[in-house]
Amino acid sequence: MIRVVLADDEALIRAGVRTVLSADPGIEVVAEAADGRELVELVRAYRPDVALADIRMPELDGLAAIAELRRAAPGTAVLVMTGFGRDAYIARALAEGAAGFLLKTGDPREFPMAVRAAAEGAAYLSPRVARRVVDELAGDRAVRAAAARERIEALTDREQEVLALAGAGLSNAEIGRRLHLAEGSVKTYMSTILSRLGARNRVEAALIAYESGLTDSSARR
Repeated sequence: MIRVVLADDEALIRAGVRTVLSADPGIEVVAEAADGRELVELVRAYRPDVALADIRMPELDGLAAIAELRRAAPGTAVLVMTGFGRDAYIARALAEGAAGFLLKTGDPREFPMAVRAAAEGAAYLSPRVARRVVDELAGDRAVRAAAARERIEALTDREQEVLALAGAGLSNAEIGRRLHLAEGSVKTYMSTILSRLGARNRVEAALIAYESGLTDSSARR
């Protein structure tokens, strides 16, 4: 059972997300928080597999909460929810170690998918969020795309296949099933991929895959 602590200052949003997650028999929402400070306290108390938090909250905003949770509960993956507008915090949340990003008004099916991916150590980027994250990052998009493609060229064909699926939000187990590989082999591939790309984590690697067009190519297969 994947245990989740859910945080958002809007009760209606919490109720909706809880309903979606609770429909999955493998996921349990063990606690809810209305602000960032309460989120940190609940994560310390419950030690959940995943914390799903709004990026903008009172008391302690999502960004500060992510940083504190990475120190206080490194075993808990943190997924960020955003309503958008123009959210300048997304790139910073990535740098703080967020395991993925979800759009509150996006496809509800993405929420259990993202929770499962994060619980298994994978990254999850909603396609619409990934597009926005790239837009928020500094620098010319064409230049960044060219740089991403150059980094991708350092990978073997098989490593590119693994990265494309990781960028699409698949867990190691799902990638293994798709490519007929043992899960341990996928973990080894991901370790090598992160090293060759110079990426700090799977989310950063997923963004490189997205910027290069590799994830789009995978989706068309």
